[in-house]
Amino acid sequence: MKDEKIVLCGANAYNQKYYFNDEFDSLPESVKKELQIMCVWFVQEVGGVLALEFDGDGNLELRTEAHEYDGSIDEIGSYLKIKQIREERRELLESLELYFRVFYLGLDPDDAGKEQD
Repeated sequence: MKDEKIVLCGANAYNQKYYFNDEFDSLPESVKKELQIMCVWFVQEVGGVLALEFDGDGNLELRTEAHEYDGSIDEIGSYLKIKQIREERRELLESLELYFRVFYLGLDPDDAGKEQD
């Protein structure tokens, strides 16, 4: 699982869709709603595709992509929006990483929290 990525959720500006991985359905509705708002807001502002993915260590990555010839993508804006999300939603993102490490990787909660440092 070290190299495998697991998508938590994502949004696509091209087909105007939001995706949430049902494997994480046990998350509180308020968290799921916040993730949806965050992803949809991002692609409405910047365009392209945003996916929140866990890596094999339980780190949550915000991955963006765009069609090769999409001239409407704001790459600088994309970078700044991701930075803004990481700053403003830091507590949420760290909590999601802890959740993943405990419930999916089977780590002890005390040990799982140390990996965030």
